[in-house]
Amino acid sequence: MNIFRRDAGAPGRVTVQEAAARTGHGAAAHDPAAADAVLLDVREPDEWRAGHAPRAVHLPLSELSAGAGLPAEVRTRPLVVICRSGNRSRRAAELLAARGADAVDVIGGMRAWAAAGLPVVTARSGNGTVA
Repeated sequence: MNIFRRDAGAPGRVTVQEAAARTGHGAAAHDPAAADAVLLDVREPDEWRAGHAPRAVHLPLSELSAGAGLPAEVRTRPLVVICRSGNRSRRAAELLAARGADAVDVIGGMRAWAAAGLPVVTARSGNGTVA
């Protein structure tokens, strides 16, 4: 059973704890190579620069909606999609699933991620914030 596909008609939703486990963050950070999913951040560039999860891949929803494709290195992997609060990631996961990707969105987004004590960094690996 794939935990990502909870409803055959729509992408699944996961908690930040599930997202962290599937992407090698949080308690699983000791072995990120064991993670099978990619954390895809669909926030806009200014939000990304303020802070994001380590090793996340950035592709703004605005670009994804305009037809941008996924980076080659993540095309065949399950995607855990995140934004600030969960609204844009839900739309992005639906769009990606319609394109054939195995995608879910994170309930509560980066706000819930940070509130759970999960790492948020800047491009220089400093402490980031959720904008």
